[in-house]
Amino acid sequence: MIYNVCNFGAKGNGVDKDTEAFKKAIEVCEKNGGGTVYVPAGIYHIGALHLKSNMTLYIESGAVLKFSQDEEDYPLVYTRWEGEEMQVYSPLIYAEDAENVAVVGFGTIDGQGEKWWRLHRNKELKYPRPRSICFYRCNNVTIEGIKIINSPSWTVNPIECQNVTVHNIKIQNPYDSPNTDGINPESCKGVRISNCYIDVGDDCVTLKSGTEDCKERIPCENITITNCIMAHGHGGVVIGSEMSGGVRNVVISNCIFEGTDRGIRIKTRRGRGGVVEDIRVSNIVMKNVMCPFAFYMYYHCGKGGKEKRVWDKSPYPVDDTTPVVRRIYISDVVVRQARAAAGFLYGLTEMPIEDVVFSNVTVEMAQNPEPELPAMMSYLEPMAKRGFVINTVKNIRFMNVTVLEQEGAAFELNNCENVEFYRCRAKDTADYSKILSLNNTMNLIAE
Repeated sequence: MIYNVCNFGAKGNGVDKDTEAFKKAIEVCEKNGGGTVYVPAGIYHIGALHLKSNMTLYIESGAVLKFSQDEEDYPLVYTRWEGEEMQVYSPLIYAEDAENVAVVGFGTIDGQGEKWWRLHRNKELKYPRPRSICFYRCNNVTIEGIKIINSPSWTVNPIECQNVTVHNIKIQNPYDSPNTDGINPESCKGVRISNCYIDVGDDCVTLKSGTEDCKERIPCENITITNCIMAHGHGGVVIGSEMSGGVRNVVISNCIFEGTDRGIRIKTRRGRGGVVEDIRVSNIVMKNVMCPFAFYMYYHCGKGGKEKRVWDKSPYPVDDTTPVVRRIYISDVVVRQARAAAGFLYGLTEMPIEDVVFSNVTVEMAQNPEPELPAMMSYLEPMAKRGFVINTVKNIRFMNVTVLEQEGAAFELNNCENVEFYRCRAKDTADYSKILSLNNTMNLIAE
């Protein structure tokens, strides 16, 4: 069955609030066992919408959902926010404990986030800002075709969901809008992100699984990200820093990153726990990025990030609060105009990053870049035009890796073990005595 919101009183004139008409259509659709809530062309001024099981919200071409900037239009819901369960303002489109839910079509969702960004910057909000689309503990979720702009905070955030498809959507948030991440699957299983264009003010795609403060530690696993274009943002595809439940079995392929601060980024710290493993990255083109590969375990942002145990390089006892990062395979990547470093990897003294492979990778550094920080960690000096800066990594291989236009060594290795180079080059030379810098590094093979 199709339930046209205009038949329930929606005006679509961009002036009158149509929230009640949408709610009535959703209510009747649910009462009759499900169907499609249909939004024809028009401009609809509305507040938060809560979808139910077996329901599709279809936003037609020419339809714009212009979400209200009034706080009272967003009732509080109890859900997860940045890794903790708490009360937050309702997302613009929300569903909880539902199945077979979808938001599709070729219309536009306008979150009108300007007011929310201002209130956030001024610390005037009682609760965290709304997200654009959030499904919590839902099964069989589809988001397809739509355009989302000006999100108040994170744009698409499925939490503890299974079987999620995000396909052919366009997300555009201003590059300076705070924490307007693109697509953030959190503790989800079976997520397919494909053919999307993402241009945002924070990370484009981020995989999360909660912090140490979550009641349950649920992994984010079995994720594919393919055929996407990502622009601006702090990172192209990011894992963490909320990864206490673990992130595993991730395939990232056939993507273009342009102007993102970092390309592939993994961030965590002591106290968080969790395991990041079995990450495969292939067929990626990056241009004008600060650092194409940044994997580090001293992330200092957020609650407790400035504590001594976060920045201290002394070894700490290994227990279930110790994060683990391992088995990362990166192949067939071309990077142009990298600024800070070709790559930055920094493991914990007591828990090195393990089992990393770079294969068929070329990184060309930018001309005359300003020094920048490749990682958000304490006591790190800004850098420019460095090669691969590797610290406390075990079992790492570089095969057919080329670094161009760097200053100094192409590969700087500190406190590493079991390192292998095969047919690597820098500045037209394959002489490893000229392109390697080694400090306290054991078991090196260079061919």
